[in-house]
Amino acid sequence: MNILVVDDEVNIRKVICEYAKFEGYNVEEANDGMEAVNICKQKNFDMIVMDIMMPRLDGFSAVKEIRKFNKEVPIIMLSARGEEYDKLFGFEIGIDDYVVKPFSPKELMARINAINNRINNNQKNEKERYELDGLLIDMLGKTVQIDNKKIELTPKEYELLVYLVLNKNIALSREKILNEVWGYDFFGDDRTVDTHIKMLRNNLGKYRDKIQTVRGTGYKFEE
Repeated sequence: MNILVVDDEVNIRKVICEYAKFEGYNVEEANDGMEAVNICKQKNFDMIVMDIMMPRLDGFSAVKEIRKFNKEVPIIMLSARGEEYDKLFGFEIGIDDYVVKPFSPKELMARINAINNRINNNQKNEKERYELDGLLIDMLGKTVQIDNKKIELTPKEYELLVYLVLNKNIALSREKILNEVWGYDFFGDDRTVDTHIKMLRNNLGKYRDKIQTVRGTGYKFEE
C-alpha cells in the first residue's frame, strides 16, 4: 500500500513516515498542496494524509484539485483547527477522516489501518450491482445513476449509500453506521452521520425519501 504524506512541517512528516513504514506501508512525501497535486497527477496512491495549513496551496484546495481527477483515493486531513465547520467542509469536499493536531501517531495509524481494512473487505463482499426503479448502483465500477444519468458522490457518500442498501429495511443506529462505514470506533459525534445523510439525500433527488430517519435510533434504506 502506497501512502502520500503532505505537510509543510518536516518533523510531522518524519514521524508519520516512520510509523507508516514500520506498519509495512510504502511512503512518499510532499511539502505542500501544490507539490501533492503534481505528484498525484503522475502517480497513484492508496491513501493520502494531508495537512490543511500549508504554503502555496492549502490542504482543502489541494483536495479539491485531486478530486477532479481521482475520486477514489481515501484522504485523511490533518489540522490544528478542530472547529466543526472545518470538519464538515472537509467531508463535503470528499475527505474520509479528520484528525486534529496534536495527535497520537498510533491513533493515526489505527485510522489508516482501519480504512485500508474496510476497503479490502468491501472489495471482497460487494455485489456487482443494485437496481431500484431508476436508481442503479454499480458496485464494481463504483458509480451511481438515476434515470441513466450519473450522479457525483464523494467517496464517503458512496460508501454510506452502499452500506445502507446492503442492509436495506434494517434500522441502523448512528453508532453502528460510524463503526461500519468509517471503519473504527469513530472519534467524533453523531452529527458526522447526520451531515453525510443530508448530503446524500440531496444528491439522490427523487430517491431521497428511500433513506428514512428512524426516530431515536438512526436511519434505514427503505426499499
